[in-house]
Amino acid sequence: MATNRDAAARTSTRIGRERPASPASDARRSARRLGLVSGAAVLAAVAALSGSGAASRADAAVLTNCAAKPSACGYPDATNTGVPSGMTLKTVPSQVSSGPGWTFNAAGNDVVVTGKGAVLSGLYIPYNVVIQASNVTVDDVQVVAGGNFGITLAHTTNVTIENSTISGQNSTTGRVGYAIDDVYGDSTGMVINADNISYFKTAIQMNTGLIENNYIHDPGYVAGDHTNGIFDNGGTEPMTIENNTIFNNLSQTDGISLDAESAGAPVANKTIENNFLAGGSYSIYGGTSLGNTISNIVIQGNRFGQLYYSLGGQYGPAAYFATTGTGNVWSGNFWDTTGQAIINP
Repeated sequence: MATNRDAAARTSTRIGRERPASPASDARRSARRLGLVSGAAVLAAVAALSGSGAASRADAAVLTNCAAKPSACGYPDATNTGVPSGMTLKTVPSQVSSGPGWTFNAAGNDVVVTGKGAVLSGLYIPYNVVIQASNVTVDDVQVVAGGNFGITLAHTTNVTIENSTISGQNSTTGRVGYAIDDVYGDSTGMVINADNISYFKTAIQMNTGLIENNYIHDPGYVAGDHTNGIFDNGGTEPMTIENNTIFNNLSQTDGISLDAESAGAPVANKTIENNFLAGGSYSIYGGTSLGNTISNIVIQGNRFGQLYYSLGGQYGPAAYFATTGTGNVWSGNFWDTTGQAIINP
């Protein structure tokens, strides 16, 4: 699972003015979050029973068999993520080639964002989007890109990517390497919310911030790929991954991977909760795969689907996790089909 850091974001001298966040975006975000509250409430009830590994999740009135329509159980799917159905988008560059803080770069065939506070909205972009500025918002944007990257972040802070649809061109040679990637691993304050992501090798790669309410599904595959839903490069920066639906129909590699770039490096301060996960070799890799020490790794209230494999992933729901160590928790995780508890892997 090597990290691709070899494609540096391109520079640009075009600087745009700041723009405030969209009130419409805030309202839509609130509405979508309300639509997901029921799922979070159910999972909170599950977590309350987690002290007894044998407790029946059916007794907690937990909904079961949610894989066919995750949104019916309060999880993200195609109905409540991505660009809203029916929204008209302007194509870059044929209909619009620049805006405050961003421009289409013909030489590199990408969109470069250099303006602090820039807002990209209502756009169809069939190219890589390179974000080099802070306080940027990408909202109601469709990005379709083959090659290495869909949206890349380079030395940024407080970037929000929400209500957007990000994919490769197809499920094979047109799959995108990284749909969303913090290419240098030093960006902070990211929020990835309510996006619909498909046809990828890795859907999201970053090691800090908030990833919530996303629908990650139908990965692409080229021979030799290691396929990840969310790949965290480890370290000790805080990361929260909550209320996402991540379906990996391949036999490798994972839905969520906590990892490190070198053996023995610490992995800490990561929370994985209230997600709906299925597929991969294991649906979760918990951080110790290279002999790493983990601490404050919380994995709780997650639903594990069996639509691809009876064990959630091909070999099980989770691996390389230990409850020993400071602050490590496995609690309230359960099977989608029965509501029964999954004992510490």
